Amino acid sequence: MKDVITRAVNRAKYAAVGAALGAGIGGLVSRSAASTGGAVGALVGAFVGETSVGAKSAYAKVASRFAETEE
Repeated sequence: MKDVITRAVNRAKYAAVGAALGAGIGGLVSRSAASTGGAVGALVGAFVGETSVGAKSAYAKVASRFAETEE
């Protein structure tokens, strides 16, 4: 359950940062581009948050299995 909550929080955190960056960059062009940039940034941020959590948890699983085999 802890992993599910951690994944959701990381996904939301990266999505918020991505949306802010996308809207900021898009806002330099126009109001419409700010909206689109925010949406695209949120999607990219959520994807990064999902994959980075997956990579960390995969490494932890491999490390724990390796420690079990050494005992």
